[in-house]
Amino acid sequence: MQLSELILQLQQKNEKAFERIYEMYSENVFGIIYTILKDETLAEEVLQDVFVKIWNNSSSYSEKKGRFFTWILNIARNAAIDKTRSTAFKNTKQNQTTDNFVDILEQKSNFSNKMDAIGIKKYIDILEPICKKVIDLLFFKGYTQKEASEELDIPIGTIKTRNRICINKLREVLAE
Repeated sequence: MQLSELILQLQQKNEKAFERIYEMYSENVFGIIYTILKDETLAEEVLQDVFVKIWNNSSSYSEKKGRFFTWILNIARNAAIDKTRSTAFKNTKQNQTTDNFVDILEQKSNFSNKMDAIGIKKYIDILEPICKKVIDLLFFKGYTQKEASEELDIPIGTIKTRNRICINKLREVLAE
C-alpha cells in the first residue's frame, strides 16, 4: 500500500492505517522526543500524546504543505518543547544528580548519532558548519530561537534568517 493511500485511510479514521503509521514512524518520533526531553518515561508519554494528535488532526495534513514525515516530526517536536516548558518538567530538572549532567554533556556532543537516528546525517553533512549548529540547536535540542541566539552569541534576527536559509538548503539537498 502506498503512503498516500495510507494517509487517506488515516484521515478517514481507519484504525489499521493508524496502526501501520505508528509502526512506520514511532521509533523515529520517539528518538526526536527523547533527544529533547532526555527522559525515557516522559518521552514515551509525549509519544502517546503525539500519536493521539496525529489521529485527531489527521484531516489537517495536506500533501501540498509538505511531506507527511515532516508534519509528524513538527507535531512531535512541538509537543516535546511544550513539555520542557511545563512547570512539572522544570521542577523535576531542578533535582537532578551530577550523573544526569554527565549524560546531558554526552548527549550534547552526540549530534551525529541524533542525525543518524532519523536518517538525515548524509544530508546535514553537506551543509555548512553554521547550518549544522543552527539545525542542531533548533530541531534536535529543542532550543527556542532566542536560546539559540544566546548560545551562539548571534542576534535573534540572524538566527531566524540563518534558520530559514539552512532549511531551504536542506530542502534543496533532499530534492536532488
